[in-house]
Amino acid sequence: MKFYRQNWYFIGGIIFVGLAYFVGFWGNHLSHIQVILTYSYMAMLVHQFEEYGIPGGFPSIFNEAVLGEHTVPDRYPLNANQVMINNVFMTYPFYILAIIFPGAIWYGLIQIGQGMVQIVNHGFWNNLKLKRLYNPGEASVLLLHWPLGIYYIWYVISHHLATTPDLIIGFIGALASVFILWLGPVRILRNRQSKYPFTPQQMHGYTNIKNPK
Repeated sequence: MKFYRQNWYFIGGIIFVGLAYFVGFWGNHLSHIQVILTYSYMAMLVHQFEEYGIPGGFPSIFNEAVLGEHTVPDRYPLNANQVMINNVFMTYPFYILAIIFPGAIWYGLIQIGQGMVQIVNHGFWNNLKLKRLYNPGEASVLLLHWPLGIYYIWYVISHHLATTPDLIIGFIGALASVFILWLGPVRILRNRQSKYPFTPQQMHGYTNIKNPK
């Protein structure tokens, strides 16, 4: 488990490659909506890799720059075990269920919207805190989640697949998913004495590793 805890985002990159081959060669077995939602899942894999792999460094940004933790920033409030749990064991099923049940348009809107709402923190808040124009995770939100989200919304509306209740539930659900998938687990699993600190690579990025103190 220690290996997976420290490398789940790289394994997610392997899953991305496998899905790329699957959609490319056997995507005709999926409905068009399933293809879009699969791409959305792939976008999340890229997003996670961008945050924790290359360029990485999201834990230090969130713990230190955003929340101002300087005592034990390698394990509070985010820690390595918590981010594995919510990014993999909670987020993967959340995205995959929408692919399995493409007829549940309201749920597809929640899934697609989950990536879109992250523009609030990655497109604005984190940059304000860092006083920079970029933070890890921002590129995938702008270049993948938003184009896919806009296309999915256009598709289900233009093909008369989405009802007004679907759109309302999708919008509210996308906002709620931020608390269920991200903020909730952070609050519940935060622990200053956590036995699962981030490695220096996870903390500061694989292209900008600081020497551990």
